[in-house]
Amino acid sequence: MATDITATEVKDPKQTVLGIDLGGTAIKLGKFTAEGNCLASLSVPTPQPSTPEAVVTAIAQAVSKIDPQGESLGIGLGTPGPVDASKRIAKVAINLAGWHNVPLADLLEKHTHKPVVLANDANCAGMGEAWLGAGQGFRNFILLTLGTGVGGAVILDGQLFTGPMGTAGELGLITINLYGPECNSGNRGSLEQYVGISAIRHQTGLEPEKLGHMAEAGNRQALEFWETYGHYLGAGLANLIYVLGPEAIAISGGISASAKYFLPSTWAEIERRVLPECRLGLQLLPAQLGNQAGIVGAAKLAWQSISRV
Repeated sequence: MATDITATEVKDPKQTVLGIDLGGTAIKLGKFTAEGNCLASLSVPTPQPSTPEAVVTAIAQAVSKIDPQGESLGIGLGTPGPVDASKRIAKVAINLAGWHNVPLADLLEKHTHKPVVLANDANCAGMGEAWLGAGQGFRNFILLTLGTGVGGAVILDGQLFTGPMGTAGELGLITINLYGPECNSGNRGSLEQYVGISAIRHQTGLEPEKLGHMAEAGNRQALEFWETYGHYLGAGLANLIYVLGPEAIAISGGISASAKYFLPSTWAEIERRVLPECRLGLQLLPAQLGNQAGIVGAAKLAWQSISRV
């Protein structure tokens, strides 16, 4: 069942796009103007089993509810996995059944009769933060998401960077320990193996939220854990800073709720590892948009695609 649709009056409803965030449990939609105003929002459950056919049908039905007159000019859609360089094929979708090289843009265009462009959900979150969140005002910006996995997005010269194959920017898969734990990607000792939720559970037997509450209460072991956590995160970010030279890095995801306990040691590690000349003016920031970043960034993706036509 859909949640309530929120809406406001607009003078020219045709000048909008839809931003969609496809997740394993919910599909979130937003209707945005070119200035970033959200005129309506909607969330519907992701169908189970979440086959491509069922998901496309659910998205098309939700689009008809949030945009009943069909005024929106296009759709940006974030998927939980990599997409191809053309931004039309979902190569894999994590936690969705039967997804492999799904021509998602084509399928959804047939149902909605609107142009569709795809991006990885973390990339959409990065675009959202760059447009309306912590990354505003920066031309070169990194978003790092700390959750079950560790992902993110790279904004270079104001544009999302995904490389010639559409797969660049897998920030959580960089190596920080040559002989570290095995990663699902086939790597060993990746950043994700030290700062993702699974790593925290393995190291402590506790959930990040619990460790945050313990730190808030002044628990010494929890405070020491977060300090060490920050050092690992800082070591990973040092690699990214040397390669990409961002003006700002924003931290998002569920684990970021405890950012005040680990960002000081994160910054200390960056200062230890990165030459001052390579981090002049660098800002390390909490993300601002929360779980709305995905639909905001997907909408920005749609606007950018339309402007290039």
